[in-house]
Amino acid sequence: MTDFRFVFGVMRYFCVRNVCDETFAASGDWECDAGADCAGGADGARVAGAVPQMNALAESPLIVIVGPTASGKSALAVWLARELGGEVVACDSTQLYRGFDVGTAKPTVEERQGVAHHLIDVLDPREESTAGGYRERAIAVLEDLRARKQLPIFTVGTGLYLRALLEGLADVPLRSEELRERLWASVAAHPPRHLHRILKRLDPVSAEKIAPGDEQKLIRAVEVCLLARKPLSEVHRAGSNPLRGWRAVKIGLSPEREALYQRIHARTEAMLAAGWMEEVRGLMASGLPPDAKPFDFIGYRELHAMVNGEMKLEEAKAAIQQATRRYAKRQLTWFRRDMQIHWLSGFGQDAAIQQQALALAPDQL
Repeated sequence: MTDFRFVFGVMRYFCVRNVCDETFAASGDWECDAGADCAGGADGARVAGAVPQMNALAESPLIVIVGPTASGKSALAVWLARELGGEVVACDSTQLYRGFDVGTAKPTVEERQGVAHHLIDVLDPREESTAGGYRERAIAVLEDLRARKQLPIFTVGTGLYLRALLEGLADVPLRSEELRERLWASVAAHPPRHLHRILKRLDPVSAEKIAPGDEQKLIRAVEVCLLARKPLSEVHRAGSNPLRGWRAVKIGLSPEREALYQRIHARTEAMLAAGWMEEVRGLMASGLPPDAKPFDFIGYRELHAMVNGEMKLEEAKAAIQQATRRYAKRQLTWFRRDMQIHWLSGFGQDAAIQQQALALAPDQL
C-alpha cells in the first residue's frame, strides 16, 4: 500500500493549496497521439478556455506561409507584407529565444526591409517554449494587428504551434514544477516501476499505454491526473477552443528536393561564415547552462559539442546538414496532411512564386 499512500499524500498536499478536491476519480482513458505530449500537443500549455477569442461574426483574413526550412518563407512573407500592407508573425519555436540568432535563421534587419516582425526574441534561453504559451502571445499580436488594420502574415516552421493557434488546445492544466519535483523524488527513492504502479491505480487504461520505463510520460500522466481532477479522456472529450474571428489563407512552398538540399548545404556554410561558431562560444561563456533548451536545436548541439572538443568542424558541419535535411523532410510530411494548403513549387525568393502567392491572396482575403 506504500504507493497508494504516496498518491494520496501528494493529493492532500495540493488540496491544502486549493489545487484539487479531497476526492479524485482515478480511472479513465488515455487519449494522446504516440510520441506527442499529453497536454493537447504541448507540454505545459495553458488552459485554452482562458485565452480570449475573437468575435466570430467579424472574420478577418490572415495569411499563413508554410514549408521546409530554407524554402524562403521569410522572404515571401516580407514581399507580401510590402505588397498587401501587412506585418510578419513568426511561428517558429526556435526564433522565440533571444541570443540564438544565426542558427535559427532569424531575418536580419536588412532582410526585414522595414516590415514589422513579431514573436521573435521574446523568451530568455532559460525559459520553456510551449505551444500554449505561443498561442497566447500570437492571439495578443492578432488583436493588435486587427486594431491597426494590418494583415497578419505568419511564417511557419513549427507546425504544432500553428495547429495550437488555429485549432486550439484541450483544457489541460499547467505544469506544476513543485509536484514534478515530488514525483521525481519518489522515483529516485523507490524501486523501478514505482511510478507506473501509481498511474495504474489512478488510471489503469493510461498505464496500459505507457511503458513502465518511460518516466517522462509517466510523470506527465500522473501530474495531469492529479491537477485536472478528472480523467484525461474527459478533458479531451470536452474539445479544444479554435481560433475565432479569423480565416486563414494557407500557402505552402515546396521546392524541388535536390535544389532544397543544395540550399540547405549552402546556408549552413553561410551561417558558419556569418559567425555562428562565435555566437555559440559567446552563449556558452555567458553562463547559460549546457542543458538549456536552445542548445538542443539543430546546429547548436553540434557546435556546442565542437567547442567542447567532442567533434571536429567538418564532422559538425556534415551532421548539421544531415539533421537539417531530415528536419525539412519531417516538416513537409507534417504540412502535407493539411488539405487547405495551396502549394507552390519553388522558393519564396523567386519572383514567379511571389506573383503566384499574390494571386492567391485576393481570391480569399
